[in-house]
Amino acid sequence: MRRYFKAYRPSYWLFEGQDGGQYSTKSIQNVFRKSVEKSGINPWATVHTLRHSFATHLLQQGTNLRMIQVLLGHSSSKTTEIYSHILAVSNKNVVSPLDGISEILNLGEPKRGESST
Repeated sequence: MRRYFKAYRPSYWLFEGQDGGQYSTKSIQNVFRKSVEKSGINPWATVHTLRHSFATHLLQQGTNLRMIQVLLGHSSSKTTEIYSHILAVSNKNVVSPLDGISEILNLGEPKRGESST
């Protein structure tokens, strides 16, 4: 991620479209679909699956339902409350595999004597 950022220096969006600016919905779906095919994971996964997983993990970590509502852009709290019903049947002690991702990707500041590339 650090190399990408240094090479492309995105101005606003972390990942910008071909001509700069925001990626189109269709482009995101195409990139995701190709990634799903390459990975061999659930072939039924969609971009919405990522959104759903994001909200579920936030709730599992104790994030306030109102904050999740704001982050997801739900106008009604009833829409966001669906995630609390999902958690009722899941294990509340599950930890996201993305916890500690910055350590895995070494996104922290480089240590003294290390290259920042």
